[in-house]
Amino acid sequence: MIRIVALTEAGQRLGQRLVELIVETSSGPAELWYKPKPFQASVQAAFSNGDPLILICATGIAMRTLAPVLQDKHRDPPVLVLDELGQYVIPLLSGHEGGANDWGASIAKLLNAQLVMTTAKPYLRPIYVVGMGCERGCPADHLQELLEHCLQQAGIELAQVAAITSIDVKADEVGLIELAANLHKPYRTFSVAQLNTVESQLSTRSDYIFSVVGVYGVAESAALYDASQLTGDSAELVLNKQKTPRATCSIARSYPKAPVK
Repeated sequence: MIRIVALTEAGQRLGQRLVELIVETSSGPAELWYKPKPFQASVQAAFSNGDPLILICATGIAMRTLAPVLQDKHRDPPVLVLDELGQYVIPLLSGHEGGANDWGASIAKLLNAQLVMTTAKPYLRPIYVVGMGCERGCPADHLQELLEHCLQQAGIELAQVAAITSIDVKADEVGLIELAANLHKPYRTFSVAQLNTVESQLSTRSDYIFSVVGVYGVAESAALYDASQLTGDSAELVLNKQKTPRATCSIARSYPKAPVK
């Protein structure tokens, strides 16, 4: 549930407009909180619950309110700050990993507002990589359905995807090979040693998966590793692992290094 928080009458009007726009565009369920009481506890609870937040208030108020419950960029939900007139949209927290940058761009477009980007490299075109894992024999149509769902969630077009990736024990996985071929994408797999180099960036760790293949997460690891290799720079998750009973999928992004001037 997207929580929109307003503290002034003008902010309340903007919040009501946002709820209508978000619902109209099927961007998810949204709810407006006008001067919630107790303010700090209510906003902190929503944040800790993982709810995306749109705070129509000063950035100072937003930061002082959320500071006690911040964890890290891999776990915190996205937070946007808007002025009460709806002229500016600021991705405040979880810009890359939580998707606040892309979400902020969508909200700015809805409001015809200016997106204020403060994170690094917003002017460079990112490279996206899909990581996937699956049970043996998982069919390509099941994998494609999961992939399409993930792309929609992340707001990414298939044309932006550079490759489909997995762990090397899946190098002969027919469904993944067929999926990549159908989509005209390279299919690359990586060793346990290679994938373990990005272990610290995983959003979750599965002891069961580790006991089976030697890494704590196949989809996230493969996406992160390949994205970083393609640009020679660090990568980040734009969509944490999504799963069905038969497969997993994650999307990572990396930016090409800016040219030295």
